[in-house]
Amino acid sequence: MVDDMLQTTVSDYDRLGGAEAVDRLVEAFYRNMDAFEAAREIRAMHEEDLGPTRAILKLYLGEWLGGPAAYSQRRGHPRLRMRHMKFSIGPRERDAWLACMNAALDEVAAEPQLRDRLKGAFSKLADWLRNDPENAHDKHR
Repeated sequence: MVDDMLQTTVSDYDRLGGAEAVDRLVEAFYRNMDAFEAAREIRAMHEEDLGPTRAILKLYLGEWLGGPAAYSQRRGHPRLRMRHMKFSIGPRERDAWLACMNAALDEVAAEPQLRDRLKGAFSKLADWLRNDPENAHDKHR
């Protein structure tokens, strides 16, 4: 977003509330994953101890939202599809993940316009991670 008066760009990371808000978002997301019946299968794809996974997602989302490049500095290029290929991700898994993330956004993102835009961006990201045979973005290869 560009502020016309100051001619500065405010990142989604800053609009959301910075590192503290990303932490709350990730904590809410994994709390939802544990609580939502529809997320049982995707929760089972994770280790019992979510501590390391939470830490990685916080780094990734911080950078993805326009914050510090800590993820890339520590782990290199995200290579999200490659890192997720060991899991079967189809529409059901995508939708469960999105339900958890959208509910987390509802809890953490106070600004409706930001929340809606992030929901759209997360939807595209989650769909990109699909690796099922019906995945439209793989049919052109």
